[in-house]
Amino acid sequence: MDIKVFLTVFAAVFIAELGDKTQLATMLFAADKEVSKWTVFWGASAALVVASAIGVLAGTLLSEFINPRYLHYIAGAGFIVIGAVTLYRA
Repeated sequence: MDIKVFLTVFAAVFIAELGDKTQLATMLFAADKEVSKWTVFWGASAALVVASAIGVLAGTLLSEFINPRYLHYIAGAGFIVIGAVTLYRA
């Protein structure tokens, strides 16, 4: 395993997930006193694993048809558009 890639992906996903609506929804579920915190933890963890698996599979499939360099450009442009829309709505 390439530890540099692992740490880069971990840091990017960790920072992106902090304070987003997924984390807020998880906090709301965990706030219910009658719900097992472990059940909420495992459910949220499983969802993130499945969503990440879909991302890996989609990236793998797209890279078969589109040059990875262009995928980076597309992803970067997508982030810029999302950021611009978010700033515009703020």
